[in-house]
Amino acid sequence: MVAPENQAAWLPASKVTPLQIGPSPYPTPRPGQLVVRNSALGINPVDWAKQMLGEVLLGYVKYPIVLGEDVAGTIVAVGEGVTRFKVGDRVLAVGSALTSNDPTEGGFQHYTVLREWLTTPLPDNISFEQACVLPLALLTTSIGLFGQDYLGLDLPTVPARPTTSTDGTSSRVVIVAGGASSVGGTAVQLAKAAGYEVISTASPKNFDYVKRLGASHVFDYKSATLVDDLIAAVRGRELCGCFCIGNGTADQLAEVITRHEGPGTTSKRIARAEGKCSVDSSSGIEVCFIIINITPESPARPIFEQFLPRALAERQFVPAPEPEVVGKGLDKIQEAFGVLQKGVSAKKIVVQL
Repeated sequence: MVAPENQAAWLPASKVTPLQIGPSPYPTPRPGQLVVRNSALGINPVDWAKQMLGEVLLGYVKYPIVLGEDVAGTIVAVGEGVTRFKVGDRVLAVGSALTSNDPTEGGFQHYTVLREWLTTPLPDNISFEQACVLPLALLTTSIGLFGQDYLGLDLPTVPARPTTSTDGTSSRVVIVAGGASSVGGTAVQLAKAAGYEVISTASPKNFDYVKRLGASHVFDYKSATLVDDLIAAVRGRELCGCFCIGNGTADQLAEVITRHEGPGTTSKRIARAEGKCSVDSSSGIEVCFIIINITPESPARPIFEQFLPRALAERQFVPAPEPEVVGKGLDKIQEAFGVLQKGVSAKKIVVQL
């Protein structure tokens, strides 16, 4: 049987623009791997940032490389030992080239090698475009929320754990800054499913959206009273952790932690997905930048393997934010970089294939 032709959008060397469309080897899955025919690809800030910054960002990456972490498509081959999937299954998954230095695991091509434990089946009601907004956000938030080196929260369940105690009041609370972003919205949903009340921040136009995802209170991230508002919202409850996105948000959350009054042990950890901060290390508050380490022991594994398939099927967890399709074809990826670089609100930039 003749293997199909594969094409990829290559980053051939440091800071090369635009991405170069050209042949890529048709991949063969190794044990525990799958091959997917991609139908939709999500674009992440790390993609255009790596192209622009070169060795300043992820300096270990070897060229030529195929970027792309968010993929959704149809399985065309399975490797030895794969038990959860078969050819023809619709899936979402994380492309892992930026950690493995293996271009076959990059998303920006027609056929990508995937790791079984970072892959989740798609119910028929979710389109490929909707699905590809999730993978890297799921990986990032799973590590930040549930990793023992980060917030170490309880894992989410289906159905969701109750957020109230026996007297009807919420006893455990988590703050998620930036709830309208793909990472923030995913963190809101996962923390809620794990049994925590979620307090979040966003622009006022996105308040209702973040509340639909599961936040009980949402505050204007630009408000001059934001710190006081957050302190009042979590007062009297156990503050189990903070998750932050955006420049300066860790500094605000550190003040909330310092001034918090509530039962139990107040978590001194802030999981930081991105953004600059200047929290003094001597304050006792630990700002933990989330490092994507793809190993089978990752806290993301039970999310992709156990929680997400059922949560998606039962519509407890929804793909968010909405996809904004820039175009169709590998040649549209560079254009999509530009769209994302200009900034989006409660949207995920997507390219169809």
